[in-house]
Amino acid sequence: MKKVDPWFLGIVLLLTGVGFLIFSSAALGLLARDGGAQLSSVIFSQLFFGLGLGLSSFFVVSRINYKVWRKYAFYIFLFSVIATALVFVPKIGLELKGAARWLSIGPFTVQPAEFLKIGLVLYLAAWFSAFRNKVHSLKYGLIPLFAFLGVVGFLLVKQPDTGTLVVLFAAAVGIFFTSGARLRDVFTLIMVAIGGLAVIVYIKPYIQQRILTFLNPFSDIQGAGWQIGQASIAIGSGGLFGRGFGQGVQKFTYLPEPISDSIFAVAAEEFGLVGALVIISLFVFFAVRGFHIAQRAPDYFSRLTVVGIVILIAGQAFLNIGSMLGVFPLTGLPLPFISHGGTAMLFTFIGSGIILNISRYIK
Repeated sequence: MKKVDPWFLGIVLLLTGVGFLIFSSAALGLLARDGGAQLSSVIFSQLFFGLGLGLSSFFVVSRINYKVWRKYAFYIFLFSVIATALVFVPKIGLELKGAARWLSIGPFTVQPAEFLKIGLVLYLAAWFSAFRNKVHSLKYGLIPLFAFLGVVGFLLVKQPDTGTLVVLFAAAVGIFFTSGARLRDVFTLIMVAIGGLAVIVYIKPYIQQRILTFLNPFSDIQGAGWQIGQASIAIGSGGLFGRGFGQGVQKFTYLPEPISDSIFAVAAEEFGLVGALVIISLFVFFAVRGFHIAQRAPDYFSRLTVVGIVILIAGQAFLNIGSMLGVFPLTGLPLPFISHGGTAMLFTFIGSGIILNISRYIK
């Protein structure tokens, strides 16, 4: 078996190490919220399910020939759609904070939308590699793509989880473009998506509120603008080199979701501008090296798969970071490799493992 790309492997391991360091400090913020009742369980779940199971899956998947995923892509996608739909079934689905995104399996909860990300990317890569000479036709190009995205979009909007939908759409556009689609078809896809997004904003008041808060975050600083306001304070108070590891203040009671959505703000407060730029640079290197592997991939399926997964992971990272910096509205998306979340961490590692396996066969 050929060797993997050492640069990509190194970036993933570095992100993992940096991520756990940041998470460990951010988790201390729980001490001031509930007396630390959740701290041990949160640390355990991140260590066992996030890192333990995630890293194990990463290395196992990196040794599975990528062609296996093409063979079973349809079934993986179908199963991921069914699993995502199950969140709406009473006693199986679990609703938290007004969102039905989780499945309750015994003592564990899983978020099937994370599985759906990988499932859709693999199936789109398999579809467009199979019909790469017919991608310009409506029958094998735009129409099936609209159908796939329509099914996924319906499930994610109903949950609701528009942040994941945005990332999945970006990955789908990247795969469609890389498959050789005409620019006018890509433009049509984007225009229809913008129209669909406008409808979603119209029927979902919480998205309207997020957009208004994004445009004027300090209009309701004690309410809707609280998270971005506290994130701005955390990032600004970090200065050039930060307060130091574990010395951040905002994670204690002030900053909402310090171990998930807002973890970048915690990192910026403790490690400063320099630390924040290191994190951003790591994700840039992840994307650049990933696209390098895609460019030299052995076949269409592997190329499209890498493009889709890189956009999923790096795109989500930049959306999360951008929302903390006030560049984008709040999305509720975790920061890959860093935020708390066993299911998200697991499938981030699985996706990275697929890329690492493909790197064994690059030209």
